[in-house]
Amino acid sequence: MSAKTIPVWKFATCCAVLVALFAGCGHEAVTSAPSTKVPQDFPVTLQTAAGNATLPKAPTRVVSLSPTATEMLFAINAGSQVVAVDDQSNYPAAAPRTKLSGFQPNVEAIANYRPDLVVYDGTAKILAPALRALKIPVLAEPAAKTLDDTYSQIAQLGIATGHDADGTRLISRMRHDIAGIVANAPRLKRRATYYHELENTYYSVTSKTFIGQVYSLLGLSNIADAADKAGTGYPQLSSEYIVRSSPDLIFLADTKCCKQSEQSVAARPGWSGISAIKNHDVVPLDDDIASRWGPRVVDFLRTVAAAIRSAKSLTS
Repeated sequence: MSAKTIPVWKFATCCAVLVALFAGCGHEAVTSAPSTKVPQDFPVTLQTAAGNATLPKAPTRVVSLSPTATEMLFAINAGSQVVAVDDQSNYPAAAPRTKLSGFQPNVEAIANYRPDLVVYDGTAKILAPALRALKIPVLAEPAAKTLDDTYSQIAQLGIATGHDADGTRLISRMRHDIAGIVANAPRLKRRATYYHELENTYYSVTSKTFIGQVYSLLGLSNIADAADKAGTGYPQLSSEYIVRSSPDLIFLADTKCCKQSEQSVAARPGWSGISAIKNHDVVPLDDDIASRWGPRVVDFLRTVAAAIRSAKSLTS
């Protein structure tokens, strides 16, 4: 049988059709779907940012070097096929965490796990050619720019591992939950602004990033947009700029890395007059959930919606 070649760009369209078939399914937690592995034709060839990957059969020794991909693999019930994950893959707890690095991958160390599939985020450019030289298939799942990118990656990992039906179910639940959160979000009585802090040196995100688009779903305006003169999507703001902008909400995605909190932010020089601080609308986030584009984006969106609902100056 010849291999099927499935371009990445087709996944979002295919998923939209398949999701409709599962629209009648009841609501379930994103990470607890029952396994419904359906026999799937192999070999299959997948097109990714790092080139094609041909899988002769469903892999049984997967190595994930991307924390987001790790979450996706376990969420589609492919966790039993994963034999090793990188040192940053701290969720779920069952993931077989190792000292492998996705930032500075050691090809020999990876190969020692005898993988029949390696998944990574595409940043280490030398990894794919090196693994292909060892006849090891590799999938690149780069950082998502949109929710459709997330759905496409879930679909691709589902096909790659023989869990295409599980991937479709997960996408269906995510779409359902996200639509529900947006539909039930509190209505803002005025334009509301926010500042998302990546670290305490004031690096932030704009609305053009995946993170920023999550906020946009709920109608929030990003103070970092006007400051991103270079168009990187990740500008470094100044303390003075943030104070002058006086955002209505501050979201801290540096509670783990930099130990930031409402108290530490309020103590910064000049920050006590910021609207978010005066109204106690500083929201601590889980750094990992706020930075990964996998299934837990639903939890991230739910946290943002709850923060808006709690901000009395915006909704009452």
